[in-house]
Formats: sequence, structure tokens, C-alpha cells
Amino acid sequence: MQNISYLNAQEKSINTYKPITASAHIKNMHTWHGSVVHPGAIFATSLEYNSRNSKFTFGLWGGAGFSSTDVFNSYTQQHVSANYKEVSIYTAYRFSDAFFIEAVSHNNYTGVEERGDELNFWSYDKTQGYNFVDINFGVNVSKNTSLYLATILGGGSGDYEIKADGSYKDSWTHYLEIKSKIWEKEDYKLTLFAGGAWSFITDKTFYTESKGNLINVGATFGQNINLGSYKIPVEVMAMWNPEKKKTILQLDLTLF
Repeated sequence: MQNISYLNAQEKSINTYKPITASAHIKNMHTWHGSVVHPGAIFATSLEYNSRNSKFTFGLWGGAGFSSTDVFNSYTQQHVSANYKEVSIYTAYRFSDAFFIEAVSHNNYTGVEERGDELNFWSYDKTQGYNFVDINFGVNVSKNTSLYLATILGGGSGDYEIKADGSYKDSWTHYLEIKSKIWEKEDYKLTLFAGGAWSFITDKTFYTESKGNLINVGATFGQNINLGSYKIPVEVMAMWNPEKKKTILQLDLTLF
């Protein structure tokens, strides 16, 4: 699961158009919407297609962990080690420089086989817990401030409540984040953000134990490290989740 900046494609000149691009990152951990997806270091990469007019994007985002995490195998009744593994699919369309819509299929299959389940990358059974889809909207409300709204579809990956009769009631969790760049000088910039999640339908959400809560507050500091003529963009994010009382410091190095 990963938030991806699709608006970057707008900055590409038509004269230097490249339909296929790739990127690679090293992170000390992987977070998403106020949650720690994997607490250890990961290598992340993406491969994407962008149309010539920069309006349409289709891509793959993948992550693999350098360290493992423990999962419980219900058959052996033992904890076993599993490495973080994710391959997510995304597509986006930009209506203008200020507004886009995207769909993301989050496919995090960490520990599926290790816990004794059968791996099926294309399974979207809401109870299997590793594939789900969300539809998202992004709006630039000013030069430095943007809004991002994500909605999980159809109770995917546990986004539901179990009713008294054993049936499932989908939460359709919404997540809204506001982000604003408050300072920039040369290769340095500082951005503040705050995000919350809620459901109009159930008493819990994908991210929270209540109908809604503030779950993602913090700041991101970015700068470039110069190695001769080569620049490595570096971001350090300090994030606090008030509901979980969790604070993290994430480091993200862009290799290319």
C-alpha cells in the first residue's frame, strides 16, 4: 500500500516524452495513512506508463522487506517469519493541473503462505485480508495546498463489521488528508499534513476502532543530497497517530 504522486507527470515536457518510467526507493519502514505497514527497512520500486499529454497513468508499485515479521500459522499453531511483499496496481486520470481521479488495487500478500493460506494474487474475497481496491480524488486547492480523498470499496480486506446474524456490513471507509507546503528554499522544503478516517455506515473503519478519528498528523522535510552531479532526493517524515498513540520517523531515499 502506497501513496503515489501522480501529478509529477505534469511536469514532464512533451519534447522529452518517455512513455515508460521506473523508480526505486529505500525506506527504513513503510507507512500508509497513519499506519505502519511494515516496521523494517524495505526496497520499493515502480514501473508506469504515462500518456503523451500526461493525463493518463497506469503503473505497478512493489515493495519487498529486508527484514521479516512474525505471522501465526493456524495449522502448526506456531509463529513463523515472513518478509514484507507487495505488488499494487494503480491507474489515474488528470482532468486538469488541479484535479485527478485514481484507482488503486492494494495487493499486500505478506505472510499469506506462511500462515497456511493459499496465495491467489487476484482474489478479492473480503475475508482473505490482503487485496482491496480504493477510489481516490486529488485536488490542488492552491499552489502549495492539496486535498486527497480515498474510499475503500465493498468491504475489502476486513473493511466491514460482523452483524449479529453473522453477515457482513461493509464500512466503505473514507480517508481525507490535507497537505500544505509551508516553506521552501533551494533544495529544501517543509510540508505539514493531517488526515482522518470515518464511516457513515458502521461503528468502525478500516483504520479506526470508532466511526471516525484523526489518525495521521505530521510533517515531511525534503532535501537533495548532492553526490557530484548526482542528486538523491531524501524525505524524512515525522508522523503521529493520535488514536493508536503511535509516533514514527520515516526515512525515504529516492535512488532514481
